[in-house]
Amino acid sequence: MELNEKDQLLISYAAHIIHMRYCEDHYHIGAALLSKTGTIYQAVHVEAYIGRITLCAEAVAIGMAASAGDLPIDTIVAVGVDGEVVSPCGICRELITDYGPQAWVIVPGAHGAEKVLIAELLPNKYTR
Repeated sequence: MELNEKDQLLISYAAHIIHMRYCEDHYHIGAALLSKTGTIYQAVHVEAYIGRITLCAEAVAIGMAASAGDLPIDTIVAVGVDGEVVSPCGICRELITDYGPQAWVIVPGAHGAEKVLIAELLPNKYTR
């Protein structure tokens, strides 16, 4: 799906937070989450020396929205320090579907960023 003004704004929020907080070997991805209430949460990923405990920016943003009692997710995006949209990893795809089963995700597309439903990124999700 083509991006609208709100989507472009969300990308700019993600780009802004990583631009402001970038720190080599610590933060190089920023995310912005739009909740169904219209609130935007910005976050950076939290790098760890032991890579497997690194927290993705999308997970941090989801935690912020959850802490505020402001879920489900409407739309979420992550960008690199260069401002380019990046696709969520598999773990983040699982989290997004858990906290926004109908969420939109902005991802890189063939002709620039595009918006897709999380179910398109994680078909046949594992459920209990």
